[in-house]
Amino acid sequence: QVYLTESGGGLVQAGGSLRLSCATSGRALLRNHVGWFRQGPDKEREFVAAITRTDNTWNGVIYYAESFLGRFTISGDSAKATVYLTRNDLKPEDTAVYYCAVGWAGGSPTSRGQYDSWGQGTQVTVSS
Repeated sequence: QVYLTESGGGLVQAGGSLRLSCATSGRALLRNHVGWFRQGPDKEREFVAAITRTDNTWNGVIYYAESFLGRFTISGDSAKATVYLTRNDLKPEDTAVYYCAVGWAGGSPTSRGQYDSWGQGTQVTVSS
């Protein structure tokens, strides 16, 4: 079984910060990469960032969507097998459900099609 548990969402004021967590366990630890996606109201789910596994930890190569480069930071905590997504200076347009997912090697971690297991999502609402 693949286990992914997101947390850290909530209601945040514009200009604030958040750190989302994606705890991985089970067969998720056999995957090649963890990615973060988001889906805003009436929008398609879009790629935000991803990190690959190296030496059995989530501390490998990092990928960002070009539009989010410099706005989001992805990182891994090897001891906790958790991947974080951090965002400072939140804006109302960051309101979305944020999902983490895992996938096998063989393609670009920036592609939604490279992910086969998804978490339940965590809602982030940014008030103006």
